[in-house]
Amino acid sequence: MSPVETVAQDARQQVLDAVRSGEKFVLLTHEHPDGDALGSLVGMHGVLTALGKDSVMYICASEFPLPYEYGWFDLAGVSSVVPTDVAERTIVYLDCGTIERNPVEEFRRPSGPMLNIDHHHDNTCFGTVNLVVKDASCTAELVWDIGRELGVPLTPKTAEGLYVGLITDTGRFMYENTGPRAHLMAADLLAAGIDHTAIYRRVYEEWPEPKLRLFARALSRTERHAGGALTMTTLPAHDFRETGAEESYTEGVVDRLRAVEGTKVAALARELLDGGGGRWKVSLRSSDGDVDVSVIARASGGGGHKAAAGFSTEMTPDELVVFLRDQVSAQL
Repeated sequence: MSPVETVAQDARQQVLDAVRSGEKFVLLTHEHPDGDALGSLVGMHGVLTALGKDSVMYICASEFPLPYEYGWFDLAGVSSVVPTDVAERTIVYLDCGTIERNPVEEFRRPSGPMLNIDHHHDNTCFGTVNLVVKDASCTAELVWDIGRELGVPLTPKTAEGLYVGLITDTGRFMYENTGPRAHLMAADLLAAGIDHTAIYRRVYEEWPEPKLRLFARALSRTERHAGGALTMTTLPAHDFRETGAEESYTEGVVDRLRAVEGTKVAALARELLDGGGGRWKVSLRSSDGDVDVSVIARASGGGGHKAAAGFSTEMTPDELVVFLRDQVSAQL
């Protein structure tokens, strides 16, 4: 039985009915979209257009250019302008734990169809219909299930988007959210004709040189705390200026820290460049499930998954070390 089939039947049926009966849709995801957000967006757009629906993907202009890992995505159909007929469209939020994670006010209407499709365990269920499946590996898996239920054949483009969502949110099938259906989904997407080797290289390799130099600085500044349970590094704003690296080039740093022996929680704190002035973005990863990092993130106004979460803070790096060390120790 699929994760979609395990949720309340009324929510599942309402989503399917809304897709079948609706004619016009606008698809949204969270700010600073990651692989699952973009992959789910592209995948759902593919499902809807295959059914003959009028579908618009919306991404704020400020999100472009996308990080190089996702800059190759075929985003034909994406708009950075709110549709003039938005009141007539079914709004579909994908991979968005709270409505505040998409800042566009025009999409926060109090009435009208709003489908909330997600797998975050702390989703606030803000939609008129909430298909929130906490044991799904990724939101892309839910989109894949919906397409299968509706009898939509996978095109290579749709499958490519869904595959990116799958591999990024499962950590290339390494995270604890990787269940049997994740591998069944992968097999189905491979059968649709995707070039999984090319996708892997685009997302995880082909680094710009400034990313290599930024990584070197991050690794050289690594510290161990809480008896080695917390492995942490920082990237001040000057590191980005001096290496010529973009903020998105930090992708993957925290995963390297997570691999260090004895680590329970890996943390990367990077100083924000855009009006940062001492404001830091903190990314957290749990190595073996003993620590729920979403609890730590929520304690400082953030959120995420048990194994991957984040928050922003104005704490100094020294204050942040104390906060994280105490939070990690409290769960061990």
